[in-house]
Amino acid sequence: MTLRLEKEGRIARLLIDRPDKRNAFTQDMWELFPNLLADAMDDEAIRVMIVSASERESAFSAGADIAEFAAGAKDADWRAKNQAAIRKVQHDLARAPKPTVAVIDQDCIGGGCGIAIACDMRVAGPNARFGITPAKLGLVYSLHDTKLLVDLVGPAQAKRILFTGQLLSAEEAQRIGLVTILADDPHAEATALAETMASVSPHSQRTSKAIVRRILDGQADDDAETAAQFDAAFEGTDFKEGVSAFLEKRKAQF
Repeated sequence: MTLRLEKEGRIARLLIDRPDKRNAFTQDMWELFPNLLADAMDDEAIRVMIVSASERESAFSAGADIAEFAAGAKDADWRAKNQAAIRKVQHDLARAPKPTVAVIDQDCIGGGCGIAIACDMRVAGPNARFGITPAKLGLVYSLHDTKLLVDLVGPAQAKRILFTGQLLSAEEAQRIGLVTILADDPHAEATALAETMASVSPHSQRTSKAIVRRILDGQADDDAETAAQFDAAFEGTDFKEGVSAFLEKRKAQF
């Protein structure tokens, strides 16, 4: 099994489990990922999903399996299938309704870095390294995935990453905004973060996430739908529970 989904309480963990190949992604893995993601998103008990390597202190992912990619790249039909599978992973993950967190211990390269930047947050350990390396293979990153990178680090830093293909240390990645939190124990830090997010209003989170996505996709002001979302929240069960808990001086149970 190269990918698997584990659930514990309100947290799901999508584990990349191909350590002998530095968690490099095959076509089968790209095609399986959206199904596991959908499982977590469709499960009402799950509030947050963490993406990580199955083994601590191993590579998050070295990207695409180059041996498979080199062989398949000669076939136009295979290239189209591969591109479509990768795009679906990135598109679905970037727009997943629930919060997602990538945990990175070691190398996070190419398509692996693409998965990490499609998550809402990235928690990294001190030995993590990040790189997007199509320039070393004479390839081009897709516009969608390039935009995810630009949204995080800005155009100048995105150009530096793409033009050089160099690997960034965890500290450098945090400095430019690629890493959200740098921690000695990124797994413990990510779990604590997930538990905090799982304790607050899921309606507020999902709607806020959708609004942020609208902004990133170019919307600059409210429309009828977002205005209605703002108003409807006052009639929602989460608002009623939040206010009741505040007045009763207790922790809200969402």
